[in-house]
Amino acid sequence: MLNRYIRAIAGVFVVGSVLLGMYVNENWLWFTVFVGANLFQSAITKWCLMETFLVKLGVKREESNCNASS
Repeated sequence: MLNRYIRAIAGVFVVGSVLLGMYVNENWLWFTVFVGANLFQSAITKWCLMETFLVKLGVKREESNCNASS
């Protein structure tokens, strides 16, 4: 569930900032760059700031299926 929240929030941020950049002020596109840079950073470091916020708000982490034996 946590990954779904993170993906949904990132998607809303990207679409919202692009729309704001198109219709309000082009400087909103820097927010899109920020979100993309954070996604890239979290892929490399396996640490996500949004995950930290969501866990503090009470969203449960998923159980990993990688350690389950067949």
